[in-house]
Amino acid sequence: MRALFAAAAMTVTALGLSLPVQAAGGGASMETPAKPVDPNFARAKAMIEARDYKGALPLLQQVVTKDPKNADAYNLMGFATRKSGDPNGSLVYYQQALAIDSRHIGAYEYLGEAYLMLGRLPEAEQQLARLNSLCTFGCAEHRQLKAAIADYKAGKRPTN
Repeated sequence: MRALFAAAAMTVTALGLSLPVQAAGGGASMETPAKPVDPNFARAKAMIEARDYKGALPLLQQVVTKDPKNADAYNLMGFATRKSGDPNGSLVYYQQALAIDSRHIGAYEYLGEAYLMLGRLPEAEQQLARLNSLCTFGCAEHRQLKAAIADYKAGKRPTN
């Protein structure tokens, strides 16, 4: 009986320890614990949510200086640059994010939106096609870019 109890306890412990890793998300493997979030990244995200796009850019620059393979930071740099009124300048950041992570669905959506701001509909539609192939069961990024393209075609020009 004691052996059965010990085996059950070990199983519960093993399951309990694996749950936080699975819940961490972000594409991390189950063997690798999630990487801690850079405080500058967290602050930049908060600034972007508060619509302080220009203020977030120096923080994101510090993040990519320390971690040049941070696709999320490059994606947010593109977003903040575009929302600051420079859609052309945002392209390089989205492309860098995609060079690091070719499956970064946020970068495809935002890149498509930047192309719409620049009047480059065919390129925006290419990003939508990429999202369509990546989002097997649909995703918010695909729906949002699809809606932005429909608005663009209906004559509603995007702003930042």
